[in-house]
Amino acid sequence: MSATSTALRQLPADLNRDALPKHVAVIMDGNGRWAQKRKLPRIMGHHRGADTLHDLVLCCKDWGIESLTVYAFSTENWRRPEKEVNFLMLLIEQMLRREMRFMEEEEVRLRVVGNVAALPKALRKEVEESMERTAHFKSLNFNVATNYGGRQEIVQACQAIATQVQAGQLAPGEITEQHFEQVLYTAGATDPDLLIRTSGEMRVSNFLLWQLAYSEFYVTDTLWPDFDREEFHKALVAYQDRDRRYGKVTGSAI
Repeated sequence: MSATSTALRQLPADLNRDALPKHVAVIMDGNGRWAQKRKLPRIMGHHRGADTLHDLVLCCKDWGIESLTVYAFSTENWRRPEKEVNFLMLLIEQMLRREMRFMEEEEVRLRVVGNVAALPKALRKEVEESMERTAHFKSLNFNVATNYGGRQEIVQACQAIATQVQAGQLAPGEITEQHFEQVLYTAGATDPDLLIRTSGEMRVSNFLLWQLAYSEFYVTDTLWPDFDREEFHKALVAYQDRDRRYGKVTGSAI
């Protein structure tokens, strides 16, 4: 892991703490391309990307971001070559184990969101133990979307509500947005204020389809392994310049 100087751990002077996003979501894209550009195996890009994620978690904690949600493995990623999928499962498992001391020292609460039940047994065990050990921490809510798909999440939420209606626990007319949110994988979490996508791709790739309804988007051509504190700083500066109206009109009327 890279060392971070005291100066870099301080909030940059041009960032207004009161105007920071409370919740940042990230689509970490470009690990494979980063490796290919350097004529390295794709797995080396994933290794470097894991180090980048470590630094971003620490940065969010240092700068006062309350929640960070990252897209680690999508339901569509199972279509990748078996060797790469197996490596990613093992990498996530090893990272959880390796980063536990760091999360405890920094008081980071870990939560894995997605279809955890379908993960390999060893990874599922590591996920459950890691979440239990960090459940009481409050310095940063760190959510890792693993075996996650936005459409799948909405379908399973509909199934859960249908079951409640069928059991007579809920009437159709009583279903609200707030009720729906309670049966999502992300139940209890706030919606992201800012979505960052690296590598220049202009799509959300089935990530947080419900939760991103009013999020600000920031897309950078920087590949994920190169997304350092300076790049994150740029994203936060851009966010501060946004006018978040949520459908309202500001200033003079039409």
